[in-house]
Amino acid sequence: MRPRSSGRAKDFRPVPNIVTLLPFIVLIGAMFLMTRSAKKKQQAAQQMREEMQAGTGVRTIGGMYATVKEVHEDTVLLEVAPGVHAIYAKNAIGAVLADEEYNRILDGAEAGHGDAPVVPDDASSLTGDAATATGDKAAKIELGKAETPAADKPADDAAAEPDAEDAKDAKDTAKADADAAKDDKKAGDDAK
Repeated sequence: MRPRSSGRAKDFRPVPNIVTLLPFIVLIGAMFLMTRSAKKKQQAAQQMREEMQAGTGVRTIGGMYATVKEVHEDTVLLEVAPGVHAIYAKNAIGAVLADEEYNRILDGAEAGHGDAPVVPDDASSLTGDAATATGDKAAKIELGKAETPAADKPADDAAAEPDAEDAKDAKDTAKADADAAKDDKKAGDDAK
């Protein structure tokens, strides 16, 4: 027989240590940092929209560029083209642009300056040949078929004529074979 216990079982619960709580602490810290940075971005955007005034250039969240004509409490009157006005919510303004940048975008001017290097539209600068970089067409390599100039044609035209005759004969033979196949098919259809 077993000895009877006094009725009290020892309640043995381990004390949670820091290692088991670490994932929760990291998760809470990450959430705090994410909400903090998002809040800062929202405050910066709100401040930018509050500083908006008539005459400044803006870009909407849809990517349209316009000039501010009037600023109201929750809306903005924008001139999207000369004489064309539209009312937008302030929250639809994505960025207030500096005058210099706005004018550059409207005029279609390049962002680079005159002293900046120009990047070519093709790979001509990769060949290292100065003639192709300057646009000399004689030095460029032609990839398509081109007719041979009269000066470069072989002097012996008799050698070139048999090739033309062979090509003509091959064409005639192919046509004859196609006609024969058609006739055979018709003969087979008539027999049924």
